Amino acid sequence: MLNDSDRIYQNLYGAGDWHLPGARARGDYADIGQILARGRDTIIEEVKASGMRGRGGAGFPTGMKWSFMPKQSDGRPSYLVVNADESEPGTCKDRDIIRNEPHKLVEGSLIAGFAMGAHTGFIYIRGEYFNEAARLQTAIDEAYAAGLLGPDAAGTGWAFDLVLHRGAGAYICGEESALLESLEGKKGMPRMKPPFPAAMGLYGCPTTVNNVETIAGIPTILRRGAAWFSGLGRPKNSGTKIFCISGHVNRPCNVEEELGIPLRELIETHAGGVRGGWDNLQAIIPGGASMPILNKTMCETQLMDFDSLSAVRSGLGSGAVIVMDQSADVVKAIWRLSKFFKHESCGQCTPCREGTGWMMRMMDRIVQNQASMADIALLEQVCAQVAGHTICAFGDAAAWPIQGLFRALRPLVESRAVDYQPALAAA
Repeated sequence: MLNDSDRIYQNLYGAGDWHLPGARARGDYADIGQILARGRDTIIEEVKASGMRGRGGAGFPTGMKWSFMPKQSDGRPSYLVVNADESEPGTCKDRDIIRNEPHKLVEGSLIAGFAMGAHTGFIYIRGEYFNEAARLQTAIDEAYAAGLLGPDAAGTGWAFDLVLHRGAGAYICGEESALLESLEGKKGMPRMKPPFPAAMGLYGCPTTVNNVETIAGIPTILRRGAAWFSGLGRPKNSGTKIFCISGHVNRPCNVEEELGIPLRELIETHAGGVRGGWDNLQAIIPGGASMPILNKTMCETQLMDFDSLSAVRSGLGSGAVIVMDQSADVVKAIWRLSKFFKHESCGQCTPCREGTGWMMRMMDRIVQNQASMADIALLEQVCAQVAGHTICAFGDAAAWPIQGLFRALRPLVESRAVDYQPALAAA
């Protein structure tokens, strides 16, 4: 269990002042000049040494991503883009950071912008986060008024401007290249890669896109050191993570914990346990709606980090833990998610545009007890034809919940088939 002194977010629940004076009292912006004085290369190497992996879902090493940005400008400006388009069902970690620790995000943006040679940063926030956007804009204004942003940011001689941009609520804009398209005023549709954003991103210029939680954690890592951060968690899965625990638990919550914490310990320590006790557990989605579900047996010993969840063919994703007890109709829950993904597909790729509709309708037939065993086999085939066959990872996100359901709770699915024949009991 994480010590309170090791928590990056000391005001995650909003008990303290979120304005600039409160942020400074918690240590934000302390020695910011000395941090930037280390130089671009030193900062990037420190972030690499910390083992920080992107907290948006993919888990790509942050320092390595920053190092892809050009060292010398070819005449084009470089940009930092912060992804605050938090639209994954079950996920609300970035919202709490923006609500209660906005200056960590502002300071992190300044440091990240400096490290990658960017004089301008954009924060792309989902349209539904109206109050959060207002609060973040206030924090940005406070930083400008205090000289922490602008032509001589924090008195360092580095010019850095931060712009808040409100999206229109499309889930697909959480994909980094679709976000860039939307930021340019176009329809949010993913781009083909390569070229990657570090070579040709926003307005055709070198760009790095990072998640809110990734950027907000950077200042603390640079103050306390890479060794401190890498000493938390597990090898190649270092540091802390905000988990969003919801569903059938006694105390739904957001909590910052070490990566690698056992799933059962996470739920029982911070969320008051499963409603009706652990034996009443049926299944858990461990990392947001797009991650494959785990059954109770898998949950018993599961560790919550990128590699441990990948080993069981699921994923940490956004860190949203959705708990379902025995009263839940898990098949119907996955159908509801398939309906969400069908609605949110941008329609650019044929497998996704057509496949999400197929998956939704076939899941609906299973829910209505109108599908046959052959239909279930066909649905598996459709999922395999969608996952991994689209421009972006949206096709994977749409197929994985269903594929996870078939792997973890296949007897439950088959029992809904009209021609289901239960196996004979052993003599």
